[in-house]
Amino acid sequence: MLNRPFQGLVVQMHDVINATIGVIDETATIVACSDTTRIGQSQDILSMEMNESADLFIRDGYTYKPFGSHTTPDYAVFVEGTDEAAAKYADLLAIAMTNIKQYYDEKYDRNNFIKNVVLDNVLPGEIVIKARELHFNSEISRVVFLIRIVSANDISPYDVIQNLFPDKSKDFVFNITETDIVLVKEIKSTVDSKDLEKLARSIADTLSSEFYTRVNVGIGTTVTAVKDLARSFKEAQMALEVGKVFDTDKVIISYDNLGIARLIYHLPTTLCETFLHEVFKRGSIESLDHETLFTIQRFFENNLNVSETSRKLFVHRNTLVYRLEKIKKLTGLDLREFDHAIIFKIALMVKKYLSASPVKY
Repeated sequence: MLNRPFQGLVVQMHDVINATIGVIDETATIVACSDTTRIGQSQDILSMEMNESADLFIRDGYTYKPFGSHTTPDYAVFVEGTDEAAAKYADLLAIAMTNIKQYYDEKYDRNNFIKNVVLDNVLPGEIVIKARELHFNSEISRVVFLIRIVSANDISPYDVIQNLFPDKSKDFVFNITETDIVLVKEIKSTVDSKDLEKLARSIADTLSSEFYTRVNVGIGTTVTAVKDLARSFKEAQMALEVGKVFDTDKVIISYDNLGIARLIYHLPTTLCETFLHEVFKRGSIESLDHETLFTIQRFFENNLNVSETSRKLFVHRNTLVYRLEKIKKLTGLDLREFDHAIIFKIALMVKKYLSASPVKY
């Protein structure tokens, strides 16, 4: 689709330069030329030189100047001649063609459109119009994955993820910062959160095992309207932020599974401190040692079942009961009672939230 604007500029510039000029694509096929009979011809011998460098090069009486927005050039302009004037014309043409391509990408490129929607840079009323212009199906189930790089080497995680999802008509990959990569994935309506977590796990495992790159992956909720992709992205962001506080050992964090942690994360710190002071006697929560906290965690994991917890901890049932009684004396809460257990669980999460030094309100 870019061939038409390229050809229009070539025709205009030919009247000024008075030499054969044109554009070849990444496969070294002529896509625009002042000599229209040459359009569609392949220059296979040039493809290697074009991809190796973005510098000027000369071949068979023509000066070439690659251009484009990716790691390897997407296109190259060519000008008949090998002198200094031909080089200057090639440089000027490359600049003009780059501007045309950038404008075209911003106006018609689907990936750029999705990026702007995800980052909430498009007005809701314009989304439907733009989607129609791009022949973009805006009523398909999609979900946003936010892949945050924790540690990396020389391999580009962005390139790896792009190769994992090569269908650019359905899946969209783009950078938003040096460490954050967004994947907008088209999915079937029958896919559930566990399937999404498996997919996220496969991405993290591939990057880790094959490319020695550690990442955390946040997963938003599934949406069916394009305009809701911004919400799914914000949910994926929140999943990573909340996970950083409450689930520091998790690599895959889904917004659907944040539960009450999501609510606590939004509470003012002053309210959290007041809650802790009201629930516990002064200093009592700090008096709980590591072994006691570990026992409490296992007790919660086993649904407040004393027998099952003691079996998992390899301690006598009476030993566990003694520990629970000790906790009751220190805190005033009997974890064997459901209401007390809920209060204690929330209090521990609030304490963890405050320890993470969130932004003060």
